[in-house]
Amino acid sequence: MTIDDDICYRALSTRDRRFDGGFFTGVRSTGVFCRPICPAPTPKRENCTFFPSAAAAHAAGFRPCLRCRPEAAPGTPAWAGTSATVSRAMRLIEAGALDEGNLPALCERLGVGERHLRRLFLTHVGATPTALAQMRRALFAKKLLDETGLTMTEIAYAAGYASVRRFNEAFQRTYGRPPTAIRRSKRNMAEGGTIALRLPFRPPYAWSALLDHLGPRAIPGVETVSGGRYRRTIAIGATTGTVEIGMGESGDHLTARLRLSTSVPLIRVVERLKRQFDLGADPAAIATHLGGDARLGPAVAAMPGLRVTGAWDPFELAVRAILGQQISVAAATTLAGRMASAFGRQVESADDALSHLFPTPEALADADLTTIGVIRARSETIMRLARAVAEGTLILDGRGSLDEKIAALREIPGIGPWTASYVAMRGLGEPDAFPEGDLGLRRAFGGAAPASAGALREAAEAWRPWRAYAAMYLWRSGTSLGEPESSTRHQPLAVGATNEAGL
Repeated sequence: MTIDDDICYRALSTRDRRFDGGFFTGVRSTGVFCRPICPAPTPKRENCTFFPSAAAAHAAGFRPCLRCRPEAAPGTPAWAGTSATVSRAMRLIEAGALDEGNLPALCERLGVGERHLRRLFLTHVGATPTALAQMRRALFAKKLLDETGLTMTEIAYAAGYASVRRFNEAFQRTYGRPPTAIRRSKRNMAEGGTIALRLPFRPPYAWSALLDHLGPRAIPGVETVSGGRYRRTIAIGATTGTVEIGMGESGDHLTARLRLSTSVPLIRVVERLKRQFDLGADPAAIATHLGGDARLGPAVAAMPGLRVTGAWDPFELAVRAILGQQISVAAATTLAGRMASAFGRQVESADDALSHLFPTPEALADADLTTIGVIRARSETIMRLARAVAEGTLILDGRGSLDEKIAALREIPGIGPWTASYVAMRGLGEPDAFPEGDLGLRRAFGGAAPASAGALREAAEAWRPWRAYAAMYLWRSGTSLGEPESSTRHQPLAVGATNEAGL
């Protein structure tokens, strides 16, 4: 990763929030590394060294600043667009690939050698995969120290450490002192066992637009959208619970409130929420790239900070996409609610509207969904998908390129190019996925008459590598603000295809 020292120092001097999380400054006179927005006096230029990631700064011998709290920075986009292998590896690491596994296993999943992966990480991130995973755990543990009332044992487990001893050793190496020495007296543990955490992002964030998209698609019993907040049931292993997400008062973070049945590695929960709500996006870079386009420019200007609405679970999103083929949003949502009630596990919740978990692949592998009103062809497609995921022949995670993911999904009979692209876009977090055959996109792009898929595909080449965001802007511009896309009825498509009306 090439760092422009002059740009970084100007950003540091002006405390430019657009660069927060984009680089970190190692200050040689103090031995700490800081965010660009650190409130401390700006260090002299000759004392600054700039790094693309917190792990790179720590590997160079700097400690995290206790004042600006690097653990509170938005996700670092330093590797975005630089190396497909690094990007895929980062997704797997964020999902915990190096918490319980090891580097050889990660390399096998990526199809590359250890030496080559280390070299790529040093080039693009400034640290090895192992060093980055270790820094990720240490920073998250510091976040829990500051923001929750969890015990040291609970924090060690929540941050992904195998023992309290390893947690203490890693924290001492990172911060130069034990965790008990820097824990703040203030606690942010809400009543009733709720854990409240801040999830930072780079403003702006079109939160109301995201809720407009999620609201009509919220699965009854599993999700709700009301009062400016999103709530849902979740499961991590044997642990079940609920999460509530809302916009923070300062407008630079979301607040997550978690109620869980047992202790769980919270770091995995937070990473999934970051992907679901696209918190790692760089809206300034996306707006610069897409805003100059004659067709997209007005939409980008009208809705700054629009995110790609992700999913808590890629399997759930894939099933929801299949259910929505050729039918309206309302009909697909009704079917999804019936499915959750019939085949999902019941959970205890303080919210009466949240009663079930979405069914697992194992629960749907042999489920006859025609009993709840799903037509036989789609019932069989969902069963095939569930069996493939349950048996491990289809793995819905960060491995593989965009084309490989789409190809793997299309191996399932009944999943066409639109459904596969849509799942890659929303379920797998691929920023360049683009369902070019969608009638809603073609109408929004063509104006009075729908554009052809070929014309839309050709125009979309200029939108790489942010075509998923271009799709969101097109869908948004094709409707009235606040009105879900389902208001536009679509013509029937070929079997295996789908459209935004039912998703």
